[in-house]
Amino acid sequence: MSEQKQVPHHVVIAGAGMAGVQTAVALREQGFTGPVTLIGAEPHQPYDRPPLSKAVLLGKAEDSAFDIDFDSLDIALRLGVEVTGLRPGDHEIDTESGPVPYDTLVVATGAHPLTLPGGEGVPGVHLLRTLDDAGRLGAVLKARHDVVVVGAGWIGAEFATAAREAGCAVTVVEAADRPLAGALPAEVTAPMVRWYAESGADLRLNARVDRVEPGRVVLAEGAERSGERTDLPADAVVVGIGARPDTGWLAGSGVALDPNGAVTADDRLRTSLPDVYAVGDCASFPSARYGTRLLVHHWDNALQGPRTVAADIVATTSGTGTASDAETGGAPPYDPVPYFWSEQFGRFVQYVGHHADADTLLWRGDPADPAWSVLWLRDGVAVALLAVGRPRDLAQGRRLIEGGAEVDPVKAADPAVPLKAALG
Repeated sequence: MSEQKQVPHHVVIAGAGMAGVQTAVALREQGFTGPVTLIGAEPHQPYDRPPLSKAVLLGKAEDSAFDIDFDSLDIALRLGVEVTGLRPGDHEIDTESGPVPYDTLVVATGAHPLTLPGGEGVPGVHLLRTLDDAGRLGAVLKARHDVVVVGAGWIGAEFATAAREAGCAVTVVEAADRPLAGALPAEVTAPMVRWYAESGADLRLNARVDRVEPGRVVLAEGAERSGERTDLPADAVVVGIGARPDTGWLAGSGVALDPNGAVTADDRLRTSLPDVYAVGDCASFPSARYGTRLLVHHWDNALQGPRTVAADIVATTSGTGTASDAETGGAPPYDPVPYFWSEQFGRFVQYVGHHADADTLLWRGDPADPAWSVLWLRDGVAVALLAVGRPRDLAQGRRLIEGGAEVDPVKAADPAVPLKAALG
């Protein structure tokens, strides 16, 4: 009797952004030899997103494609194909081009930007999420149009920075009473208000959009400021009011989602379904370090998470890896210290950690100066740090946070004392 041929284990990755691409690469780096298929909704070669609001937007780079030889890694690309559903009983995902079978599925479809109510279909209203978005907005900046940015979050600030650099007249409309209201405390964001004025951008706080019409944005009643007009000229409107996990295609599949629509992954980024993982912007995970579930929409999470996913797949897939402890899932728990950065108004802003349950805030430097930082403590232990133009603080603070170090608050509040010398 002839020996039955074993069918190779097939990993399908839905989403060709940073998280999806890095999962495919990590699988190969960690010894997985079975077929890997990477499915992306956009027709472009997989690319990195941060340059879209910087070099690509300003025409300093044509694209930001990953420098990865997918052919040499034997990673099959299926681009311009949108996933539309998951049928776990059949071990298949549905796509516009038909079903795709999998043995292991990795959900890496990221997040989609929120649209402005009433702005859909109005000429000149833009989002900034994709390479095509950056191309369209690059033409806006080149023409030096009057631009209204809705939302003073990270993406709104970065776009406003680029638009001012290009010579556009920029008005930023923010419904909250400060920039970055959903991300940082009021006392930390207060110094950032003047960054807009210094750049020549007009920041309108406590202002809501009533409607968008071709060529103008009309603010809601009560948004007047010192008698200024509430109908703003707008050759282009850029919407940056947040994003939500792109998980609508999982409806009815049995994959557990949280109220934000994120996949509720476990500490190894496994979903509620067997053989299905989730990574990047579309997935939340439990953090033992911070005692809460985190949903992190930043580049570093999409870089680190895939290593855990790949390690777990390699460890738990028979005959495809070298990890030894399949019973525990193979990979160590995923519990990173979140990190992100932003370049805005001539400043390099970096953040590490999670400050939500901190009980102490320490300033390092004067926020009126070009460089300063803020350190958060919980029970004397460093848990988060924001650095503006102080990269050494960020590097040293990150090590303190990762190590759960207790610090001396007097030393830590002295900007002349290196953070590494501020141990309690």
